[in-house]
Amino acid sequence: MDLNLLLIVPLLTSLVLLFCNGLNQLRNAAFVGSLIQLGLALWLFVCYTAERAAGNDAAMLFTDQMMWFAPWNIQYLTGVDGISVAMILLTAFVVVAGVLVSWKEDRLSKEFFFLLMLLSVGAYGFFISLDLFTLFFFLEVAVIPKFLLIAIWGSGKKEYSAMKLALMLMGGSALVFVALAGIYFNAGGTFSFTEIAAAGIPESVQNYFFPFAFIGFGIFTAIFPFHTWVPDGHSSAPTAASMFLAGISMKLGGYGCLRMAVTLMPEGAETYSMWIIGLSAVAIIYGAFATMMQTDLKYINAYSSVSHCGFVLLGIGMLTKTAITGAVLQMVSHGLMTALFFGAIGMIYARTHTRDIKAMGGLLKVMPFISTVFVIAGLCSLGLPGFSGFVAEMTIFMGAWENPGAWYKAATIAGCASIVVTAVYILRASGKVIMGPMANDEHLKLPDATWNEKLAAGLLLAGIVAMGVAPFWLYDLIEPGSAAIMKQLTGM
Repeated sequence: MDLNLLLIVPLLTSLVLLFCNGLNQLRNAAFVGSLIQLGLALWLFVCYTAERAAGNDAAMLFTDQMMWFAPWNIQYLTGVDGISVAMILLTAFVVVAGVLVSWKEDRLSKEFFFLLMLLSVGAYGFFISLDLFTLFFFLEVAVIPKFLLIAIWGSGKKEYSAMKLALMLMGGSALVFVALAGIYFNAGGTFSFTEIAAAGIPESVQNYFFPFAFIGFGIFTAIFPFHTWVPDGHSSAPTAASMFLAGISMKLGGYGCLRMAVTLMPEGAETYSMWIIGLSAVAIIYGAFATMMQTDLKYINAYSSVSHCGFVLLGIGMLTKTAITGAVLQMVSHGLMTALFFGAIGMIYARTHTRDIKAMGGLLKVMPFISTVFVIAGLCSLGLPGFSGFVAEMTIFMGAWENPGAWYKAATIAGCASIVVTAVYILRASGKVIMGPMANDEHLKLPDATWNEKLAAGLLLAGIVAMGVAPFWLYDLIEPGSAAIMKQLTGM
């Protein structure tokens, strides 16, 4: 399969949108473009599994190479392994759902859908890049659309939130660039992942540049204490932007930590693993307790995302194959779950014009579909068996427990204990919003989900259930990539 299609299709969709007139044309073009992206992602999954079944054991499949700037050896170098394919599938699902929940967006709708397509270009390009400079380029492509989506179509303190998000993510990018330059000049002047991994980098260099790479990407995935952009950014963003921001953009950080920091600097990862685990455990506990203090639905999901992304970094920091596989599973699970949660919150807000849980109640009576989706997303968040959250978190815990040290055990226990706190704030929010007496008689007139909202929720629910009930198809997809990372870590 030609991976360039993953970039060409959203780019062509963006160009088509520029020539569309009227909301119907715009949303139909965006929807068709997003469906084609989903079709390509599913076809990539089929082709990838077929290649592996046929015995192709190359580290990366469907590679392509083209020189961009020869004096600095910058190449357009692309390819995928199972981890990349999983992230591409997640992106495609969230993009379709984001277009569907934005079906009635009539304010600067051409620009809105154009920016959504541009975001998907950045995500796909990031996940298929096998060149450090190309990966950094696509990372930056995704920042500006986020800023504009929040600043123009957001609510509340949207200008402040957009500026804070952009500045913090650009700060993270600056740290990543320092690490990128350090790797380049200490790896013989190449940006190629495979060449750098094969040649290796001196341990002293790794120990110096690893924190730049890990913290830089960690800012994207809400590493403590650089997580403060997340609650403000999510709370002010429009629904589709919140879905993409939490579902996809935060996964760029986790993927970057794995692909660049851990894989290319394995000795550095081992040196700093205790710090990673400590910060991750703090993020998990802090995020869970901070969520309990919130009454705004978006802030609840945003702080919850800080906690759940802490599990991603915890799995990476444990440096075992099972834990790393669990970290990738958590990225996929959280992407689907939080996109669904933000989608349900957006549906509720569009009807009630409030996100304050104290001003709502009894919505199950008038909005049974939306209420059911809200509860299911919450149950997935707290790790109920049968949903993706349980599979991902249990895999991380099992991998973490493989480490014999007391520090590893303590961090694992802290992570497990946070599930109780998660259950408290999820059940409390569900009880206040969905159950009980109707808080406002005006809410009796509210309509339930429309066809496009049902389709968006159903798509994300299908991914959550498919992963929760039958996880081995995804585990088998990811596990060889985790094994390759472990090979770099152990040198065997």
